[in-house]
Amino acid sequence: MESLTIGRAKLTWLNGGVNHLDGGAMFGVVPKALWSKKYPCNEKNQIELRTDPILLELDGKRYLVDSGIGYGKLTEKQIRNFGVAEQSSVESSLQELGLSVADIDAVLMTHLHFDHACGLTKWQDNMLTAVFPDTPIYVNQTEWEEMRNPNIRSVNTYWPDNWQPIENQFVSFEEQLSIAPGLEMIHTGGHSNGHSILLFKDGIDMFIHMADLMPTHAHQNKLWALAYDDYPVTSVHEKQKWMEYGLEHNAWYTFYHDAYYRALKFDKDGNPQGQVERARYPYTENGTSL
Repeated sequence: MESLTIGRAKLTWLNGGVNHLDGGAMFGVVPKALWSKKYPCNEKNQIELRTDPILLELDGKRYLVDSGIGYGKLTEKQIRNFGVAEQSSVESSLQELGLSVADIDAVLMTHLHFDHACGLTKWQDNMLTAVFPDTPIYVNQTEWEEMRNPNIRSVNTYWPDNWQPIENQFVSFEEQLSIAPGLEMIHTGGHSNGHSILLFKDGIDMFIHMADLMPTHAHQNKLWALAYDDYPVTSVHEKQKWMEYGLEHNAWYTFYHDAYYRALKFDKDGNPQGQVERARYPYTENGTSL
């Protein structure tokens, strides 16, 4: 597991699973001739995407950023359609670090699409139960409302299985929430109406977790919005705002979905000047990594 220390914060990427989605959908109107130079695809035109939660250790507290794609939550059809090669093993990842789910003080949800929220619940004795019992789950109020009342477009990604069994654990906020000194959840909209990012500042040290405003390093261009974005124009403006802010302050950018990089730092011209690469392993026939 890769780790990165930024000021008082230590970030460790857990194993939340891997899937493969259509590259055209992930890059919207951008021609394949352009995006494929920055992010490779397979023979099905699919790109590899991680769904790896970040364990954030700060001032004696442990936070989890998003929850992974879950284990045993998807049907065979969904596994095929979403190109799932590996499901979550977050609990095993925590055990490798000498921790358990009981050591997580809060879960910070950037949004509640299935590939971020399936890891909040699990099947146990034929019932869906909490993966993180009695742990607060922070999410934007707009996102929480849409999760419970999805529209004709979002109903396919907001699943009752991911919230109904743990409804009492959710804590919502409006525009901004201070989680700890220097750590903020900030509502942006764009990818979803209630999408949020994380901003951490500790003196000159900073990271910005853009979540699905910039799901991979190849989405750095402010105009490269996803076809999955509900409000792409908002995504463009918010990405521009936070890229300019981060470049000005020499921030790290961290990733949940990127199959190649855990974090990147750019110079003021947008060129990479620091990086944390993800260790890559082949998959076995049953979809687990070797």
